[in-house]
Amino acid sequence: MDHRKFKKRVTELVDELTSAQAQKLIEALKERGDGDEVQKLIEQQFESDVKCPHCGQRHIHRHGTAHGLGRYKCLDCGRTFNALTGTPLARLRHRSRWLKFSAQLNSSRSVRRAAIETDIDKSTSFRWRHRFLQAQKQSKDQSLVGIVEVDETFILESHKGEHRPSQKARKRGGKAKKRGLSAEQIPVLIARDRFGEMIDAVLPDRSQKAVSSVLKGALSKKDVLLCTDGDPALIAFAKSEGLEYELIIASKGEHVHEKVLHIQNVNSYMSGLKKWLERFNGVATKYLQNYLGWRRMLEKSGGKLTPENCLTAAIR
Repeated sequence: MDHRKFKKRVTELVDELTSAQAQKLIEALKERGDGDEVQKLIEQQFESDVKCPHCGQRHIHRHGTAHGLGRYKCLDCGRTFNALTGTPLARLRHRSRWLKFSAQLNSSRSVRRAAIETDIDKSTSFRWRHRFLQAQKQSKDQSLVGIVEVDETFILESHKGEHRPSQKARKRGGKAKKRGLSAEQIPVLIARDRFGEMIDAVLPDRSQKAVSSVLKGALSKKDVLLCTDGDPALIAFAKSEGLEYELIIASKGEHVHEKVLHIQNVNSYMSGLKKWLERFNGVATKYLQNYLGWRRMLEKSGGKLTPENCLTAAIR
């Protein structure tokens, strides 16, 4: 159709729309634009490191298109794939709504609220949340240097979402049956240096072996001074690795040594983490590492995380 005729025809059709219809048209066009932007981000991320997700080789060529994405074929293993194959978002539908959903993650919205805002089902919202966060679970800093604060916090064990007829459900997060530390409390280890680099992990137990599996290789004997509150497993780990360490024991009234040695940064982060988790009314233990990655992503962004950044991180 001629451009002038097209413009005239569209103008006539728009003039006939009611306010509600015009709003729906605006939303549809916005979603179409979001879909194009998502496709562009996916292709850009793939082109930044072109290789076969099946065998890792780089001898590939174009092999048509499918479902709006270009397909490729590996000349080494002979398998075909697209830019999302091998990523957490592979096979997810409704790509035009991914940016809007990413914005909900940036705002730490609940599953129900994210579903309403994105116009998807609640179960889809839950599935998308953990697919989008899957990559963040592994995107930790590789090394910490200088003064490194290490401490543990404890999150109440939860089987939220699981069907357990023999176990009475807790209401809105609930409380532990026993006071103090017990098997109900899941240990979470967090280590931070003064440059903002951080490593965290859900521990299977409070043993030296569990601590070592998280921190070994990330701390250099020459470049690290460990500050901890006196946890036996952390002390045993530091001694076994030959690391210099300083004990800051709050129960004895100790808070700062030599004006710079303390664990206030890591404790502040733990406090913020627990307060942030409260909005979810209990987090299933099997997904806890995803939430640690989510919080770490928000913290590292310094409040400047965009939906585009969030989506790009999810498809790495």
